[in-house]
This record gives sequence, structure tokens and C-alpha cells, in this order.
Amino acid sequence: MSELLGVAVLGAGHMGADHIRRIDRVVNGARVAAVADPDSGRAEDAVAGIDGVSVHTEVAAALDAPGVRAVLIASPGPAHEEALLAAFARGLPVLCEKPMVPDSAGALRVVEAEARLGRRLAQIGFMRRYDTEYMRLKALLDSGRLGRPLMLHCTHRNVSSPAGFTSAMVVNSSVSHEIDAARWLLGQELTAVTVLRPRPSSHAPEGLLDPQLLLFETAEGALVDVEVFVNTGFGYQVRCEAVCESGSARIGDEHAMRVTTADGVGQEVTQDYLVRFADAYDREVQAWVDATRAGRVTGPGVWDGYAASAVAEAGVRALEDGGRVTVELAARPDLYA
Repeated sequence: MSELLGVAVLGAGHMGADHIRRIDRVVNGARVAAVADPDSGRAEDAVAGIDGVSVHTEVAAALDAPGVRAVLIASPGPAHEEALLAAFARGLPVLCEKPMVPDSAGALRVVEAEARLGRRLAQIGFMRRYDTEYMRLKALLDSGRLGRPLMLHCTHRNVSSPAGFTSAMVVNSSVSHEIDAARWLLGQELTAVTVLRPRPSSHAPEGLLDPQLLLFETAEGALVDVEVFVNTGFGYQVRCEAVCESGSARIGDEHAMRVTTADGVGQEVTQDYLVRFADAYDREVQAWVDATRAGRVTGPGVWDGYAASAVAEAGVRALEDGGRVTVELAARPDLYA
């Protein structure tokens, strides 16, 4: 197929604007055909200098715009369910940013809607699966060289949280990446979660429980702990260590320039997730475009999006109520077996 894939991008905020830039300047085989955002001025700014793009304030108008053959959803999470269902109704392939849908009930409706179609249309944006280090760790664990995985130790730190960020969002927005990464790396569902709440950092906004420590249990008895700290004030850090029967492997330590002088050794600290995972985002979107142009759907799907939402929902309950909370998952449709 020589024709460029026309993509409608829903959402022109921080993430959406970055994807618009990516499709226009980095990815091969696609073009931005339409953009939808409630703020038309923001959408116009995001596509400035890009020819042939129609700008809309309504999702339906963007999906029905001339030349649109696929959809990239980068709007806020609560808007994802409606956008996904609208894309399914039109038979449009989708790449949807995480969280697929913030609540498990809505996420399950998306799973059921796609299952009724009898074919996959959506890929969910868990981009860590496309990060070189995560891919190497996955290959190492799958090889069996280190024996059975027993534990994962994960760290997720941000410079600061955006305005309006809540304690629940620390779990269902920030930790959702660790939830999917753990499921993928271990090949197991997460079955229970406990959340511990140390005293809040003085950097955290009033009322925000930050940092948090989450402990997940898996179906086969492995443990996954996640330290999440979204107001460190110093940088963006993501690390993961797999502890196995015959060895361990750790990723995430080296992602900035290291400088050695007579005064000592110093290293920059990455400040933003779009910098740390820039290559992963590029690889993810390119893989989606290539698969879509070939009539295929690859990568994490809506079942993965639903499972992440269900686990995060259990995590929020554990945060609010204390104690250990069991994850409740619906029966997996045959399409995702």
C-alpha cells in the first residue's frame, strides 16, 4: 500500500500534540488527516504548518472527515470509551492512549463491544512494551536463563504532578504503566493489591498522598512492588528489577548524559516522560501504522486495557480502605484467548 494512512488525532493537549508531531515528522506511512479538541485554538496550534488537516471540536466530525482511515486517541481518559465505541461503529482501527478507560465497568464495555465485532480493531498505548530496555528484559525472562521470576521491584518518579491530580490518580494513571508492564513481563494476571501510605512529602500538594508503595500478587505467586512518587522535585525516573531463581536483571538506570571531570562524576536527570520514552513512543506508533496498513492489529489490546483498569481500581480501593484487595476480572472473551 503506497497511500499514506490518514489518521484522526483526538486530543491536542500535551500527549496529543506530541503524537501529531510524531506522525507528521517521524513516522513513515501516515499523515495527520484530522484533529479534534474542544479547544479549537489549541488544535489549530498543534497542526500549524501541517497541510491538509481539518480541525474539529467534536469527535464524530473528525472521525467522519475526508481521508480518515484510522484514529489515535490522546484525549483525557474519561473521554476514551465514547471515542473507542465511535471508532468501532465506523470500523476504524485505533491506537488509544492509556488508561484505555479509567473505570473497569467502562473498560469492560469496550472489550464486549470489540468482541461483538469478532475482530480486533484497537491497540492500547502501553508504550513500555516498545522500550528497548523493557523488550530486552522481556526476552531475557522468556528465555528462562534466570529461572522463574519471583519478584519485580519497580520505581516510578515524576518531577511534579499536574493541577488537580488526586491520590487515586497516582494509582490509576501513574501506576497503570507498571501494572501492564508487570502483566506483560511475567505473563501472569495480577490478583491482589495492598497499598501502603508513608507520610506525604512536603513537595506534595495539600491532601495528595504521595509517595505510595503498592504490593501486587500474581496468579502464580510472584510479587510486584511499586514505589510511586509523583512530586520528587528533581526528575523523571522509571526502573524495574526482576529477581529470579538464578539471577536478577535491572533496567532504567542510564538515560542521561554522564559527565566526568576533575571535580567528580555527575549525571543529568531526565525531566519528562516524553524524553525518557521518546524512542518507545516512536516505535509504538510506527508499529501501529505498519500493522494497520497491512490490515493487522498487534500490540497490547483492549483486554490488556481492561485488566489494567480492573487492577488499578482494586488499588484505589486498597488505598482508600486499607488492607489487601482482590482483583476482580470478568471472563476473558475467546477473541483474546
